[in-house]
Amino acid sequence: CSSYPPVPPPAPSGLGSPTHHSLPFGLRPKKEFKVETSMKRFNWSKIRPQEMSESCFWVIADEERYESRDLLDRLAQTFAMQDGQALEAQRSIKKRIKQLKVLDPKIAQNLSIFLGSFRMPYEEIRRAILEVDDEQLTDPMIQNLVKHLPEQEQLNALLKYKNDYNSLSEPEQFGVVMSSVKRLRPRLNSILFKLQFEEQVNNLRPDIMAVNAACEEVRKSKAFSQLLELVLLMGNYMNAGSRNAQSFGFDLSSLCKLKDTKSADQKTTLLHFLASLCEEDFPEVIKFSDDLQHVERASRVSAEALEKNLAQMERQLVQLERDLDTFSSPDDPDDLFTSKMTISFIPTVETEQYHKLRIMHGNMGTLYQNMVEYFAIDPKKTSVEELFTDLSNFRTMFVQALKENGRRREAEEKLRRARVAREKAEREKQERQQKRRLVEVNAENSDETGVMDSLLEALQSGAAFRDRRKRAPRPRDDRTFISPSSYRQVLRPCNHGKHHRSVCSA
Repeated sequence: CSSYPPVPPPAPSGLGSPTHHSLPFGLRPKKEFKVETSMKRFNWSKIRPQEMSESCFWVIADEERYESRDLLDRLAQTFAMQDGQALEAQRSIKKRIKQLKVLDPKIAQNLSIFLGSFRMPYEEIRRAILEVDDEQLTDPMIQNLVKHLPEQEQLNALLKYKNDYNSLSEPEQFGVVMSSVKRLRPRLNSILFKLQFEEQVNNLRPDIMAVNAACEEVRKSKAFSQLLELVLLMGNYMNAGSRNAQSFGFDLSSLCKLKDTKSADQKTTLLHFLASLCEEDFPEVIKFSDDLQHVERASRVSAEALEKNLAQMERQLVQLERDLDTFSSPDDPDDLFTSKMTISFIPTVETEQYHKLRIMHGNMGTLYQNMVEYFAIDPKKTSVEELFTDLSNFRTMFVQALKENGRRREAEEKLRRARVAREKAEREKQERQQKRRLVEVNAENSDETGVMDSLLEALQSGAAFRDRRKRAPRPRDDRTFISPSSYRQVLRPCNHGKHHRSVCSA
């Protein structure tokens, strides 16, 4: 690690970092970084030592082992300001309904829509309910019927219109038919519970198991712990001089804020910087995404809904046992509720399954409590769903950042290769031009060299002198170099006629 100026004493009146003696669990004050350039801040949620337990991760975190001058310089060069928003809209539709004698207009409207979607004779629906006909009574049908069924008081009020059946609206006609079924709503709830029980168990068990597995993975992942230490180091360096500096830890929800801190040139984010850093210098940290296999599934689990479903399951089991006692001696011979429910749905078996779920749910609560204490998370402020949604989103964003970094490197490499190719082509062009000029110069030099070589060869062999002796003297136009006596020796008068006189050679 690089050496830095010593940490100055903390500011008075509780400002600055806590003193060594006031820190619990043997914690030492965090290093106070001195940065020469103004940097962008990492807007994390700081955890104070007072919020930690002795076994807390942040007590044993050792981020300084990742500190290097190169890393801090890269942070300083890359980062310097921040953020964004989103909007949503909603709309609703209303419809008119018929004249009514008893039912509330809204209830009648919804009931009319329900009856129109199933298109079964009302007496046939009544028969299916009394006989607990699994082929006719589907889960969606019973759910909608329970949801839109008029209250028992309204059904009783409709009985007096039994003789005026044809004058009633369809929803009220249906109410008249259903009013003759004893304890209609509890009966429908019990049938719905029977239809949904196996599905509820199959849904609740994986939910509980997913949360249990996710709690174990997050707490035990060495790679995830290393990643948190890296983020702690970078955040404390970037936040130097601010109220968020010298932090002992941060809320895990802050991980998703890494993408909000943009680089000075707006081309990258702190998340992409972290992904690149891990890929280049700490590849073992990348494995955290493989370690946290169940956080995505756990993010879809609401602890509140889970508790409500289990409590409702318990109430329904108790109510079913009461209903079986109540319907044990039916007045209507067509009422097969008790016999059908007892044969197809054995309360003791279902109760045992419920108790197993309760034990698993208790273990889940213990594991989750241990995990939030380990990372100093306030369970009153952060639900199971929120925590694992943050972790799942961060895991997805980190993997995506790795891919985007890879694509950016490929694009940069493509541009680099194109630039190299252009430079190579330009060099080759210049080399060809230089070679062409060199060939032309060599050709000129070759001609001159050939003449000189021939002359030297002629001089050496004496051919130049022999040729000169054999060759007649070249006539010259300049007559001043020819003596008059030579004319007398070579020329003589020649008579070709009377009138002309010429000179002939001898």
